[in-house]
Amino acid sequence: MARNNEIPEVNAGSMADIAFLLLIFFLVTTTIQTDVGLDRKLPPKDSTPPIRVKERNIFRVSLNKNNELFVENETLALEDLKSATIAFLDNGGIPSGDSSFCDYCQGDRSTNASDSPVVAIVSLNSDREAAYGVYILVQNELTAAYNELRSREAKRLFNLNYAEMEEAYFNPETAAEVKSELKVKINQIRTMYPMQLSEAETNINL
Repeated sequence: MARNNEIPEVNAGSMADIAFLLLIFFLVTTTIQTDVGLDRKLPPKDSTPPIRVKERNIFRVSLNKNNELFVENETLALEDLKSATIAFLDNGGIPSGDSSFCDYCQGDRSTNASDSPVVAIVSLNSDREAAYGVYILVQNELTAAYNELRSREAKRLFNLNYAEMEEAYFNPETAAEVKSELKVKINQIRTMYPMQLSEAETNINL
């Protein structure tokens, strides 16, 4: 009896379909790790001359290459940065008929700190050799100072949590009329405590 020496063929007609289905599966189920960074927008190109600011309205924070933190040329522990920033922003100035005076601030009204959070600027300078992780921690503390003041005013004015207000506003499931109301309230709080964090050189007006 003769043997059939032909090698049986494997039907590979469906391999392309299987590969395509596997590709779709991995595209749908795979998560892409996103880099952690800072939510900051670069200022637009502007040809207007820089605004001159009074020295007492500038809160100078610097980080050197040894990751040492300096505030107003004095060393400061990182855990004390938020409270020092709040004290500067919320100082309130001295009542003197000046339009920059802050009547809702609860600070010490010192002559060596800001007149108002509206005109106050936090100037951050970081050495290129400073550790990126420490730089992020400094940014977080400065941002936390603004958020704490905004939360206080949101609670006082609207009996609402500021972070929850923003979360609800950006939630696509929030109703349009609710978003409209939240937008007005959020803008009011941001106007009272605008986040003016600068990493550029600041001109001083003595």
